[in-house]
Amino acid sequence: MTPDSSSIPGDPGGLFPGEADADFQKEAEKVSSFSDFVSGYMARSPKAFSRLVKSGDLHAPYPPGEYEKRLSALLPGSQDPPIAFPDLQRLLRQFRNREMVRIAWRDLSDRADLFETMRGLSDLADACLDLPLSLLTRDLSAKWGTPVSADKTPQGMVVLGMGKLGGRELNFSSDIDLIFAHPEPGRTSGGEKTIENEEFFNRLATLLTRALGEKTPDGFVFRIDLRLRPHGESGPMVMSFGAMEDYYQRHGREWERYAMIKARVAAGDKIAGRRLMDTLKPFVFRRYLDFGAFESLRDMKHMISLDVKRKKMAANIKLGPGGIREVEFFGQVFQLIRGGISPDLQDRSILNVLSVLEKKGLIPAKVREELHRAYVFLRMTENRLQEFSDLKVHDLPRDPSGRKRLAASLGFSEWDVFESALGEKMADVHHHFSRLLTPEDEKKDTDPGLDALKSVWRRPGDDSAAGAALKAAGYPDPGAVLDRLKGLKGSAATRSLGSGARKLLDRLVPAALKETSTAPDPSSAAVRILDFIHAIERRACYLSLLVENPSALRHLIRLFSAGPWILSFVSKNPALLDELLDPRTLYSPPDRTGLKQRMDSVAGALDPDDLERQMETLAIFRQVNMLRVAAADISGAIPLMKVSDHLSHIAGAILEQALALCRDRLEKKHGRPSWSDKNPRPDRGFAVIAYGKLGGLELGYASDIDLVFLHCAEPGETGGPDRPMDNAQFFARLGQRIITMLTSRTAAGNIYEIDMRLRPSGSAGALVSHIDAFREYHLNRAWTWEAQAMVRARAICGDPELMDRFSEIRKEALCRPRRTADLRREVADMRERMRQTRIKKKDGHFDIKQGEGALVDIEFIVQFLTLLKAREKPGLAAFTDNVRLIGALMETRVISPNAAHSLRHACLAFRSLIHRLNLREAPGLLPEERFQPMRQRVRRVWNAVFGPSGP
Repeated sequence: MTPDSSSIPGDPGGLFPGEADADFQKEAEKVSSFSDFVSGYMARSPKAFSRLVKSGDLHAPYPPGEYEKRLSALLPGSQDPPIAFPDLQRLLRQFRNREMVRIAWRDLSDRADLFETMRGLSDLADACLDLPLSLLTRDLSAKWGTPVSADKTPQGMVVLGMGKLGGRELNFSSDIDLIFAHPEPGRTSGGEKTIENEEFFNRLATLLTRALGEKTPDGFVFRIDLRLRPHGESGPMVMSFGAMEDYYQRHGREWERYAMIKARVAAGDKIAGRRLMDTLKPFVFRRYLDFGAFESLRDMKHMISLDVKRKKMAANIKLGPGGIREVEFFGQVFQLIRGGISPDLQDRSILNVLSVLEKKGLIPAKVREELHRAYVFLRMTENRLQEFSDLKVHDLPRDPSGRKRLAASLGFSEWDVFESALGEKMADVHHHFSRLLTPEDEKKDTDPGLDALKSVWRRPGDDSAAGAALKAAGYPDPGAVLDRLKGLKGSAATRSLGSGARKLLDRLVPAALKETSTAPDPSSAAVRILDFIHAIERRACYLSLLVENPSALRHLIRLFSAGPWILSFVSKNPALLDELLDPRTLYSPPDRTGLKQRMDSVAGALDPDDLERQMETLAIFRQVNMLRVAAADISGAIPLMKVSDHLSHIAGAILEQALALCRDRLEKKHGRPSWSDKNPRPDRGFAVIAYGKLGGLELGYASDIDLVFLHCAEPGETGGPDRPMDNAQFFARLGQRIITMLTSRTAAGNIYEIDMRLRPSGSAGALVSHIDAFREYHLNRAWTWEAQAMVRARAICGDPELMDRFSEIRKEALCRPRRTADLRREVADMRERMRQTRIKKKDGHFDIKQGEGALVDIEFIVQFLTLLKAREKPGLAAFTDNVRLIGALMETRVISPNAAHSLRHACLAFRSLIHRLNLREAPGLLPEERFQPMRQRVRRVWNAVFGPSGP
């Protein structure tokens, strides 16, 4: 019962000595009117409440760890005698009641916002779990001994907080959902008697549950719910890590994945708990886009909707339509589907998840704003409802006084105004919830054309009827399409599919036929998409992605129409299908700055000790960004020069990150290389140099990358205390690690093919060259072909000072004096040898790279003239790509504007065509008559440079 005015601050009984000022009395009246729980505590425990007021704890938020600190001061220490169990229960309840009154007071008086209230409740629960657990473990161990593993390692229990406790979003009168676990089977050791670990931890879990959840004259601490544990109420109270992992792998259901999203180690052995969470993470967050979860999530959504209708929960702010559960379900659907490839979606806070979804463009800003606003309002309403009597209640009050009180506690003068605001927010939530997971074909009217194609897929063997239907749909020659349909339908892989995958296939194939029927070449487009479906049909999650996202299917068909390279690329890396969901990023590849930002974001989420995951992540980064470049290239969104620039910048970003990751691993093991000047710069001493197409910013879709590694180690050893090594050996090992990282096969494929043969002395030379040896070699011993290669070399990443030194050496090497006749002969001879060994031959065709007047002729002209003239025109050494070098040769009057135009025009045309041929996976052979005038102009320049006797 609410006390009368004689029981509130300022009364003659002196309940609040020194606190009887008018503002505080007014605040106390307000809180008392909103909460029987607080006013009852004031009446039953006036001295305790007076101490709470005097302490000043009502006026300021607690710092982190405060609940643990205060409860620890009340409980026996490690050297104190055991506390009687009833005394422990009474002490915990008194502590809990004091702190809950404090939390309620601060919330109801608007001294705390919602987020402080949820954190405070969650931190209080953590403290009330962790400290009694330690105490009970000590007391049990005194009798039964310490649980140990087979190798005698002591073990502790792990308490997983689930639901709102796991998310640190606990509401005022919430149950706490827990799962108990222990590391390994075994027996206790060192006690009066020994028992199995499982028995020990079951006793411990039972005691902890009673200590907190048992109703006594002092109430309870927290109601405990253990039904989320493996096997539910029929399962053991505590399971070993191994048994738990086995359960989730064998029997884990979608709703259990959903529940585990918020799981957090709330108490017990935190280190062992983190190991357990790492073990269970692959069950919760699949390392791919898990669109295969759609049907299970739809079933869950349907069950939620049926539950609402059956129980008539319109007035329930948690479970009713538009309630808290629907907001949480909205965010957690995205977490289950995408959390494995987007670690930032593994956040336990629903509001953080909604923000990430907006940033990633997965939901509009308006949706996030409405869900955020509704969630905060609903959670505040939930707390105010429960703070009245400390009861687990979610139904809105029916009585006029209860309604008036609830509305006033939230700042509304009238119930109708509050009800209208609440109804608006819940309507927003339910609208977004209702549209979530709705199949696209349920949103449209029946499509007769699609129905006809469904019949074709059901009976592709009926040639006449199927052929007629395909012709009517827009396929002028349906034969090839029918053959593919029969092959797909009758293949062993298709026949062995489960019912779920077959249903997806039955929806996807007709939709794909409908889309390809309007392509420029319908039959080729259909054959390619059917081949792709055949390649991925065992991965139901990818079938589901295309079924659930018709726009993604349209983008895929558009890209496949450009040629088989993208078909092959995406077939090998189907996780790239996610990129089709957002055309804003698909057709807009990031520039160098954007790549750096994205790489930093990706790298920030990597486990520094998980090498395989690092390599896989870099491989996916390359694939994703290459697909974006290809999509923009095919659509004409970026010009040729930008295609090569983008591909080169992707390689640069990956090389920089690979260097950082490999260096970090080596330094952890061996320490940093030592330097005489003690410069602490972490990137010191190593640089990566790119040659060839990467060096010349002319990388293509199928290009490997030519690299040279340099170091400038001084004599000495690394600074690691355990395993120091010679400085030069450290950098040699670093080069080896980078190559391994870039070339090793992972689940996502390898990152790049690497060619190191351009290093000094080729394959016989050191993998990583000292900068001084590199300079001596290129100034005194390098062959002419190596000088040609140096024309297209540039420093990519590493020590900036070392990169500058390389640039100086390159300039020295290019600007060396050369005898014109010797240089002309050596370059021409090299060109002829290359043509003889590498040219592709076919009657009536020419090789676009190696043929006369083709791309390599242009490159050799540019390299020869650069090496010949760089000494007198050092500005030529500033560029590494052919187009800019041609411009520099013209500006320095080495070649005429007409010659420069011929070379530049041909170079761009050939490179553009090579990109197109790569996308079509076609050989670089063209009919002899193609580009004939252009090639003749290139040959005229060649003859002017090398003479008619040249090749």
